[in-house]
Amino acid sequence: MMKKIIAALLTALSLSAAVHANEGGPAWDQFPKERLTDLAALQNGAKLFVNYCLNCHSASSMRYNRMQDIGLTDDQIKKNLLFAGEKVGELMTVAIAAKDAKEWFGATPPDLSVIARSRAGSNGSGADYLYTYMRTFYRDETRPTGWNNLVFPSVGMPHVLWQLQGEQRAVFAEEKDPHGAADAKPVHVFKGFQQTKPGSLSKDEYDHAVADLVGYLQWMGEPAQNQRVRLGVWVMIFLAIFTTIAWRMNAAFWKDVK
Repeated sequence: MMKKIIAALLTALSLSAAVHANEGGPAWDQFPKERLTDLAALQNGAKLFVNYCLNCHSASSMRYNRMQDIGLTDDQIKKNLLFAGEKVGELMTVAIAAKDAKEWFGATPPDLSVIARSRAGSNGSGADYLYTYMRTFYRDETRPTGWNNLVFPSVGMPHVLWQLQGEQRAVFAEEKDPHGAADAKPVHVFKGFQQTKPGSLSKDEYDHAVADLVGYLQWMGEPAQNQRVRLGVWVMIFLAIFTTIAWRMNAAFWKDVK
């Protein structure tokens, strides 16, 4: 088990260089952090992950039954999130061979166990990156998959959620760099997205769905984080009360000492 966790960490960390290489691009949108404590949102994120991500990406450090921590029972997991006869105690692996995946996509799809933790950068947290990444795919017929991404240019991954979001194209313009030399070439500037085909969800609904998915990915990287935060709050309250009592006791003890 430890070997698999280490392998997942190394895989995720090895991909972080690509993130830092793209930090000079557009600013990352802020992930709505309230999703991390919303059990319904986490459950919906788990459903999206299993249906759209787990076909190619594994989460080999996570077991299905760990989703009990977000309010799901073994029976709910078995009926709604297991599709290949796995047992709820098994790891979340994929059947696709790494060799085939590399041939189809140009690179082996990374394990997503700690993907949200590995993608943090100067532009924001890993959750901010993923939240922006999953919302900035656009049609690009020059790419083998027909898709490109604003925060990860020339990405090999196709847009797996396109049926939910629909299709959009990126609008660019050639503009002169105000800080460049007079004879400098114009720079390629992103102006926005233009919807070309609607999806099954509205823009707001799609943003909420992506937030649920990213919330689950963030939770999956450290399933005990919510419990740790709650415990930390109680520890701080205890320390504050204890400090107050100790301070008053100290004052009472020394009040008659000259």
